[in-house]
Amino acid sequence: MQLIAHARSHLASTGFLNRRILRLPNVEHLTGFKRAHIYSLISQGRFPKSIQLGPRAVGWDSLAIEKWVEDRISGEPIARPSAEGAV
Repeated sequence: MQLIAHARSHLASTGFLNRRILRLPNVEHLTGFKRAHIYSLISQGRFPKSIQLGPRAVGWDSLAIEKWVEDRISGEPIARPSAEGAV
């Protein structure tokens, strides 16, 4: 029992227990953006890429989306790819 409690404590301290896969409606709700704008930002390299879940399903890492939102709130500029394609 102590081992399980220790493992849960460690996972909670790393944020992994809160990590989950978000589907598009959740991402839209968290960002305030609609599908077309989200995919436009992804194609520009300015938004976290989606994760392929199946042949017709994608999701986003909740921690990546939360960090992206926090960066926008803190005023951090959105990264844009350079002319060579590097970010």
